[in-house]
Amino acid sequence: MTTADGDGVLGVEDAWGMSGATVWCIQPHTVSHLHTVPSDARILQVRVKPNARVSQLLLQEDGTWVAQLKSPPVDGKANAELLALVAQQFGVAKSSVTLKVGAGSRLKLVRIEGLKD
Repeated sequence: MTTADGDGVLGVEDAWGMSGATVWCIQPHTVSHLHTVPSDARILQVRVKPNARVSQLLLQEDGTWVAQLKSPPVDGKANAELLALVAQQFGVAKSSVTLKVGAGSRLKLVRIEGLKD
């Protein structure tokens, strides 16, 4: 994910400080989406590892997240578990967490709404 001015990777620590910011989601060779993030919402970049022994969400040093999920990547089971895990981790309702990019990939962008500062 890159900031609109092209400064480089926008990790979680940068995203937490941005309120009302415009965020570009870059895929190789194309710009896929333009997201406007309200002040009570955050977008996390998550790398998913399905078929793990334990479900957990871990913050990496670069500001991205790694989600180890028990569910297999079949019929949306891993995505559903990811959304529930993120909701639990951040103390919001499951309906406040949506998958924005990466439904069929291991690298995903997850939007969380209704966060308190």
